[in-house]
Amino acid sequence: MAANRRRGVALLALAVAGLVVALLGAGALTGAAALGSCDISTLRPVQIGQNSFVYAADNSLLGSIPAERNRQPISLARTGPWVAKATVAIEDRRFYEHDGVDAEAIARALVKDIRAGKVVEGGSTITQQLVRNLYISRERTLERKVKEACLAIKLSRARSKQRILTDYLNQVYYGNQAYGVESASQIYYSKPARQLNLPESALLAGLPQLPSLYDPFRNGSQARERRNRVLGAMLETRSITPAQYRWAVRRSLNLKPGRRYSRIREPYFFGYVRDELIRAYGPNTVRSGGLKVYTTIDRNYQRFAVEAIRKTLDERSDPSAALVSIDPANGHIRAMATVTRRRQSRQFNLAAQGRRQAGSTFKTFVLAAAVAEGIDPSSTYYQSAPLSVKLPGNEKPWEPETYDNSYIGSTAIARATLRSDNTVYARLTLDLGAEKVVAMARRLGIRSSLNAVPAVGLGAADVSPLEMASAYATLASGGIYSKPTAIQRVRFPNGKVDVDAGWGEPKRKRVVADWVAAEVTRVLEDNMTQGTGTRAYYGATSAGKTGTTDNHSDAWFCGYTPTLQTTVWVGYPQAQVPMLTQYYGGPVAGGTYPAEIWNTFMRRATRSLPAREFPTPEGEPQWRPHSPGRWGGYAWDGDDSSDDDSSDDGSYDDGSYDRDTPAPPPSPRNTPTVAPAPLPTLAPTPAPVTPPRAPAPKPAPVRPAPAPVPAPTPAPTPVPPVTVAPEPLPPPTT
Repeated sequence: MAANRRRGVALLALAVAGLVVALLGAGALTGAAALGSCDISTLRPVQIGQNSFVYAADNSLLGSIPAERNRQPISLARTGPWVAKATVAIEDRRFYEHDGVDAEAIARALVKDIRAGKVVEGGSTITQQLVRNLYISRERTLERKVKEACLAIKLSRARSKQRILTDYLNQVYYGNQAYGVESASQIYYSKPARQLNLPESALLAGLPQLPSLYDPFRNGSQARERRNRVLGAMLETRSITPAQYRWAVRRSLNLKPGRRYSRIREPYFFGYVRDELIRAYGPNTVRSGGLKVYTTIDRNYQRFAVEAIRKTLDERSDPSAALVSIDPANGHIRAMATVTRRRQSRQFNLAAQGRRQAGSTFKTFVLAAAVAEGIDPSSTYYQSAPLSVKLPGNEKPWEPETYDNSYIGSTAIARATLRSDNTVYARLTLDLGAEKVVAMARRLGIRSSLNAVPAVGLGAADVSPLEMASAYATLASGGIYSKPTAIQRVRFPNGKVDVDAGWGEPKRKRVVADWVAAEVTRVLEDNMTQGTGTRAYYGATSAGKTGTTDNHSDAWFCGYTPTLQTTVWVGYPQAQVPMLTQYYGGPVAGGTYPAEIWNTFMRRATRSLPAREFPTPEGEPQWRPHSPGRWGGYAWDGDDSSDDDSSDDGSYDDGSYDRDTPAPPPSPRNTPTVAPAPLPTLAPTPAPVTPPRAPAPKPAPVRPAPAPVPAPTPAPTPVPPVTVAPEPLPPPTT
């Protein structure tokens, strides 16, 4: 009885196989349209796309930009020694013998399926599956079957077996969003296909038939059973030896789920690069074009940046911070970090997208505009005194003040820079004209919208840390602007580099004379050792400027060495959140957390860079006589006489300037350039007494510095804004 049953199964299988072959061979019975459309020259593959990959400067993977399907094509040689053999053994063992359609395989598969009571082996050839997946619809009609067989035969005659097998292995679905064997190898084993061993290759080869049923992550026993069936097929076709078979079937699945297509390192920078690519190529190419994108980011610098921020802002209530570091020689972005606290917004990249008032860091652009006009900051004196200016369209006068209402009378611009004196820089901005300050900021690298109003010189404009880093990098390079870039090169799937886009090529342009940049740098060098930037100074040749906005809602430090520029911003993502007690019970200013983060980062980042001095200018300074004027026709109140031989003797009072940190005793490294003759000084204004603030101060950390830094004292009660524009400005956007 059993023999009769087996004989019946065989006869049934042969009958069905004969029927299928007859149908395939007699396409006219299914319609002339099917055969008439069987023209290989008209084949156009379905665009299934492939992932694009983004790499750091050291070629380590940052992440992938996925297509609709995770896919990464490779050559047959890179599939390893076992994948192709396992696939042919289980899917189409007569692949190298038939002409695209295998009637014998159809009969054999049918017999096995009937005996097992379920589908255990497919009847379609690899060539048929390729045609079905790439070139025609998947509808279950006889016409489609006839067309599939016809195209498979013609494709087999037109292309080599190696080409057909390669195309198949690169597009077949292996489950878990893996299209192609390389993606499958990364998803199931976290390694490239060329490194797969025999049992691993057999597991993957068995998945395409029923990816969900044989999913090794969910159905381990079924997956192992299927793998062993593949190994058995390899033994039957003599692709492996009995000893290899016995070894392989005893192996566990040994899965190692990969995150190659889901893990993204440096997500904020990664998002910035993705947006740059979409602007250049469009979303479709980026998300399915198989690009390989090599960026400028230094993974070590990125780690230094994040660690510097987290080390400094180590409490849950501390504000967020952003850091951007740029190579002045070529504009390459070396670090771009955003670190936010819990419950704070993580929706955007603060380093590139956050725009906040720049505070006194914008005074550097006023200084550059003045020097470019031939105004010598060391010998040109302005009044450090209260100021009230009536501006058109404003009922109330504009009245910029120093932080604690401490003034020293007539002082050199260079000295006022070290004090970050608002009243001096307000007068200087009025004399120059706000338009010239805006023009200088744009020449150096600021691209945000800027209003040409007097308050712009005190930092009333909203800018991003990336813009400020770019502008200060222009000064570090001696007045040569390099467009900031995050991408070094882009390689297309065909292996060719996109040379037309100009990725990675320094777009350098001189925007200010070298002697102008050198003079501004000289003043900012003194600021590192004798002004508001002392907490940032770590002994290397460096220049920088602090900045703090009204109500201490934003704090900045922008500084550079001859080889690296770094900008740090500290604040809350929600904007306009005052930081009045977050610095050991006192207010956060540019010379506190931002300067300390800058110091910690730059110490590590510049350790491996060559020690250099700032470039010596070839041009000589072109100084012109300048006397402080009446501010271009603006009405003003109060006396503003400024004589060059007045009260600035280079001394400092104990107050803090422009909401920045108090200046410690001068360092012996540099000597400020001031009038040589001893001059009388004004008595410093006593600091007002401030009631204690909560929370209680946390213990002060040990900070490396060239000279002892006096412990910060609680700030006095906040005074009117230092960066008040003549017209109300909208709140900073992020």
